[in-house]
Amino acid sequence: MSNEVKILVGTMTGTAELVADEIVDVLTEKGADPEILLMDDLDPTALSAGPLYIICTSTYGQGEVPDNARKFFDALESQAPDLTGVQYGVFALGDMTYMQTFCFGGRKFDDLLAKLGATRLGDRVEHDASSGDLPEDMAAEWAEGWFEQALEAA
Repeated sequence: MSNEVKILVGTMTGTAELVADEIVDVLTEKGADPEILLMDDLDPTALSAGPLYIICTSTYGQGEVPDNARKFFDALESQAPDLTGVQYGVFALGDMTYMQTFCFGGRKFDDLLAKLGATRLGDRVEHDASSGDLPEDMAAEWAEGWFEQALEAA
């Protein structure tokens, strides 16, 4: 297995990007080769077997993926590429104040990738902004365990 990890970031305010930076620090310490890719200009060819992927995304509006992830999400949905062999993890950001749509950005990506044949490694993590816990702290702890699981699954 490659130690390459691509962190695909969907964000409106930059919080998911800060979280991704923290994940990069942890993965680098673990011997991984992480790279952050904002979803702005991605298309479905960005996903392929080989590297590991982390979807790090917030939720916006009425449970939508962030604006910078919309085009990528829609292209995946409409083109429906076969993602067999793609392995990924999900770190979703949300706010339980909006319980009806809590972490829907991450949930929607998770559901779509699974439908297209990709395999999620570990549990999807859902950070609650109203919990008082910093998302970066939660992400650091999660990333360490997630990468170890990925190595074991290889």
